[in-house]
Amino acid sequence: MAEGKNVFGEPLEACCSSLKTGFYRTGACETGPEDRGAHVVCAEVTEGFLAFCRSKGNDLSTPVPAFNFPGLKPGDRWCICAGWWKRALDAGVAPPVVLTATHETALDQLSMADLKKRALDVA
Repeated sequence: MAEGKNVFGEPLEACCSSLKTGFYRTGACETGPEDRGAHVVCAEVTEGFLAFCRSKGNDLSTPVPAFNFPGLKPGDRWCICAGWWKRALDAGVAPPVVLTATHETALDQLSMADLKKRALDVA
């Protein structure tokens, strides 16, 4: 695991300090070879996104203590899979993102233009 850079090529910022997010549960959207889902997009989840994921069999609202997963509610920031963010974008329910906390590898699956359209931290 390497801390890595964000989508701007700068040091990756923490996604959340109150919840231990990220594949490695460090609070940052760090990634490595074990992270097959690419949990690299720092998103502020919305009810629409959570409902979309639940409808596709990916319930992000229910806690799963065995995986150190607290369950999410609208407004929580969480490192989500790039593929799920893209699916949600295509469905019109992609949650806003924090680009300074989104890992650069997100750009392997997502366009900077799409991310910027949903960014919380870019004017």
